[in-house]
Amino acid sequence: MNSIAHHAPQTALSSAPPIRVLLADDHPVTLWGVRQLVESAFPRMIVSGTAATCCELLGHRALGQTDVVLLDLALHDGKTLDCVPRLVGERGLKVVVLTGDLNPSHHQAAVMHGARGVVLKSQPAEDVLHAIERVHAGEVWLDGSLVSLLLGTLPGLTAAPAARKDEHVCRIDTLTAKERQVIEAVVEYRGAKSLVLADALGMSEHTLRNHLTVIYSKLAVHGKLDLYAYSLEHGLAPHAHGLHASAKSPSQWGALSLDWGSAA
Repeated sequence: MNSIAHHAPQTALSSAPPIRVLLADDHPVTLWGVRQLVESAFPRMIVSGTAATCCELLGHRALGQTDVVLLDLALHDGKTLDCVPRLVGERGLKVVVLTGDLNPSHHQAAVMHGARGVVLKSQPAEDVLHAIERVHAGEVWLDGSLVSLLLGTLPGLTAAPAARKDEHVCRIDTLTAKERQVIEAVVEYRGAKSLVLADALGMSEHTLRNHLTVIYSKLAVHGKLDLYAYSLEHGLAPHAHGLHASAKSPSQWGALSLDWGSAA
């Protein structure tokens, strides 16, 4: 995952007081592990407190001694996104989201609510520490595809319609190399069950479903059949030997008796 950040001189970091980080996650094992990670970075940063619920987080007595909140998006007692503007606007804190949710629209919503960093739990541990430091320094830490999505929401970038990319080109630009491989497999093994696709890609069905969920969101399609049509129309699978692009009608494909499924 390529992230946007500028590295400050090491001397500046070493002479600064430690960054005070409050951790919020409702999974005890995850919370313990992240605490160990942040504490291992002393004297660069320290843990000011921990919380397992939205209620506990918003009423935490350590908020007044906190610089950055490292926040999971799925605290079970409330809508976690609603915590972000309160932490940022009322408390003047900076928020980094640490999540296992792969849906980029959820990441975008977190940023629009005021978060300035998004890190996936599948990323290297050091990325979490870098994100905390960069966001504390007033910068942002975002995946490149999320940056592309967010740029489209900035008013200053919509003033010259002739200079804007086609909507589909913008969506396709957000795809990662792995996601493009998944799309090629969907076309190549048209109608195959998820187990067959996953085996061809060398990944588990669970991982495949995660990739497909993100792809559907990025391209605004619904299921493998819709993705197949979109891929042929926009040339996303040039190396696959799927059906001819002229067969764009789902009714035409129905005669093939292929197992497209409704989702993954």
